[in-house]
Amino acid sequence: MRIVIPGGSGKVGTILARAFHADGHDVLVLSRNPKHSSWRGMAWDGRTMSDWADEIDGSDVVINLAGRSVDCRYTHANRESIRNSRLESTRIVGEAIAQASNPPRVWLQASTATIYAHRYDAANDENSGLLGGNEPDSPDTWRFSIDVATAWERALNDARTPRTRKVLMRSAMTMSPDHGGIFDVLLRLVRYGLGGSVGDGRQFVSWIHERDFVSAIQWLIDHDDIAGPVNLASPNPLPYSEFMRILRSVRGVPVGLPATKWMLEVGTFFLRTESELVLKSRRVIPGRLLNSGFQFQFPAWAEAARDLCSRWESGTERKLAS
Repeated sequence: MRIVIPGGSGKVGTILARAFHADGHDVLVLSRNPKHSSWRGMAWDGRTMSDWADEIDGSDVVINLAGRSVDCRYTHANRESIRNSRLESTRIVGEAIAQASNPPRVWLQASTATIYAHRYDAANDENSGLLGGNEPDSPDTWRFSIDVATAWERALNDARTPRTRKVLMRSAMTMSPDHGGIFDVLLRLVRYGLGGSVGDGRQFVSWIHERDFVSAIQWLIDHDDIAGPVNLASPNPLPYSEFMRILRSVRGVPVGLPATKWMLEVGTFFLRTESELVLKSRRVIPGRLLNSGFQFQFPAWAEAARDLCSRWESGTERKLAS
């Protein structure tokens, strides 16, 4: 297959490009700053049409991951950048697909599991899940994230690409042993004795093992009957306190210092990020994937954490990504 991945130079894009390239597919990553890698790269600005659009014409799959990282403080300037980078890139990808004489058969568009409401009582699937934004006393930063996510999805739905199937990937945190990824960060906290509960520890963590993430993407490419929102998450989210307890156990670390909400707010301020990334309860399950017959290789966190720890220690993926 010919696969074009706009915004594919980040952690998730590297996971996908590496896997599809290893399987013998022709992979092209569009990036503002193309890196030297085993797969092809091309420059784009995420806003305007140029030579990169010729690569869309005749491709089999487009996986749009473009968008500024949300790992920052939500200042006015950063909010504008987060929002505009997502909406502009989605718009221009849609225009390239619309004008292609031989458009891709499927467009997989990044979205986020953050679109769902902060809740503890029940899990959110695609059919019965509650979208967020109206929770009582929710912080402004949480409402901002919901507004961006809904506008992002609306941009895909507004794109007129009648010959191309469109899928919204509401992705949870993708866990891989790559350097700088979320698992790498969490494991380092555990190793330094800081991997305890945060806040009250009841907030749910939704996650997906990188191998299940890649397999799910391949599944969505292959199944022409699946369109619209799809949750890319393990079927077993769990509270943060339990999530970290299992990771400590797998790593052989008996205790982890807890952090209160105010301690987290202070820490994230100095780290120039937002506490929402940890405090919001993301209880998301992959209803449509399961109903379509998809089988997870790592449905439970304990088995996933053991595999990831083993591979993190070997350093293979981190060396490939560096």
